[in-house]
This record gives sequence, structure tokens and C-alpha cells, in this order.
Amino acid sequence: MLLRPVRDTPEDAETVRLLAAAAFGDSHALKGEPPEAPPDAERIARRHEKIRHFVRTDPAGSWLAEDESGQAVGVAQSVIREGTWGLSLLVVLPGAQGKGVGTALLSRALEYGRGCLRGIICSSRHPAAVRTYRRAGFEVHPTIRMRGVVDRTRLDPPDGPAVEGSARDRDLMDSVDRRLRGGAHGPDHDYLLAHHRLVVADDLAGSAYCYVRERGRVELLAATSRRMATRVLTSALLGLAEGVTAEIWDITAEQQWAVDVGLGAGLDLEAAGFVCYRGMRPPAPYIPSGAFL
Repeated sequence: MLLRPVRDTPEDAETVRLLAAAAFGDSHALKGEPPEAPPDAERIARRHEKIRHFVRTDPAGSWLAEDESGQAVGVAQSVIREGTWGLSLLVVLPGAQGKGVGTALLSRALEYGRGCLRGIICSSRHPAAVRTYRRAGFEVHPTIRMRGVVDRTRLDPPDGPAVEGSARDRDLMDSVDRRLRGGAHGPDHDYLLAHHRLVVADDLAGSAYCYVRERGRVELLAATSRRMATRVLTSALLGLAEGVTAEIWDITAEQQWAVDVGLGAGLDLEAAGFVCYRGMRPPAPYIPSGAFL
């Protein structure tokens, strides 16, 4: 097996995308879930852009594993944001699992972040992955996932103003992030602002922001208080188009306010994966992004 850096090219971006699609497709099958619909050209281009975003911001954090024939069998992408290290992606093809590929990729990603005091990983329920993260010194926090079409008649309205955000809110968001997770997301906002709706609240009660995908998934949320977190999450859900399925992932036990909002909106609740932390307490109120952490 050979490890090599992921290159900032369309070819490597497509290789990483196909690896992730194969691994996540297998994950759906293991859970008895239907596979995702094949992505259209726009979604493929967006995934390429995300992959190359991490290669550009953190070239030493992205690694491909290739077998003896040169076939890619796994990939890891990790980032450093102001002293906070995060694992954005770690996948190994089903046929290559159990052969040390994932361990080698994670070791290289952890080596990239060896000078960081804090670390974050959003993990699946795969036992081997969780075992590896725990052995690397991460605390493992179980999560739930909420999903469903928002019932607007049941959801209490926001308790104050929440508005559409923009690049002008970068300083506010970075400030909230530093307070909660020790490091701002910095350049990640360039990608997030380009592709997701942003809801922001800022008044005497505190500050908060929430990114939400057009397809209904909450991508990232951070706030200085539960009240403000509830406000922006409620506003984000009410802002979804009629009939769109809302999804809130990676809700840990510290985020009961999010459970309350989701239940109020009529969303279903199920056990999901884990969020893993090292060198830090679980941020709250906070809903991490699987990729941007």
C-alpha cells in the first residue's frame, strides 16, 4: 500500500468522490437504508469543489491510499483552523477494510495535526472507526439524528429577529466559533456562503448563526446561548421550502435545545453515530458539520 497526497486536480477530486460514494453507499446498505439517488452534474461539481477546497487550504492534510496496482482504496482529509484539528473525511473501500488502510490514513492525518491542542471528528457507527478514534485519545459522544417535513403549525415562532446572513457576518461567526471550539472556521465560510443559506441573529441576548442546505439539512450551527441557538434553528427550519425534508445530524446530549426544536417541528428521532473530541469539552450550543466540523 502506498500513501500519497491528494492533488488539486479534477482527476483526484473525482477519485475522492467515487471513494466516498462507494463507502457511504455500503454504509446505507448496512443500515438497511435505500441508497442515495445518483448525483447530477451540479452536485458532482459541488462535491469536487469541496474536496479541492480542503486540498487547497490544507494540502498536507489530504492523503490517498493506493494498492499495489495503483488503484485508490481509501482517502483521508483533515484540516487545521486556528489550532483546532478536524477530520473532514476518512473512507476505505469495503474490500480493503480490515487491512490497516484506515489506520495508516488516520495516522497520517493525525500527524498533520500533531501541534494542535484540540481535535474534532464526526464518526459513523462503524465499530472499527470508533475503536480507532478512541485509541487515538478521543472522547466518544453518541449522537442522534432528526428528520422529517416541518410541521409549521406545531413549531413555536422565533422569539426575536433572525435574518439572512452574508459575508459581512464573518467576524461575528468567527467570534462565536472561537468562544465555542477554540478556533474559527475562517476560509471554510467561503465555501459555505457560496452554497448554503445562512441565518444570523445578533442582539443583546447574544449571537448565533446557522447554515442550512437547500435540500433541508442543517450544515453547521453555533451560538452563544441556547436561546439564540433555538432562534436561528427555528428560523432555518421555517425558511425551508414547503415539503422539503429537514435533517439535523450529530446532535449530542449537550444539545437538548435542538431536540426540543426538532420535536416541536414534528421531526422523527433516531440514534446515529458519534462526535469525538480531544483536548476540549463538547461545544454547546453547537451542531457540527460532518466535513467542516
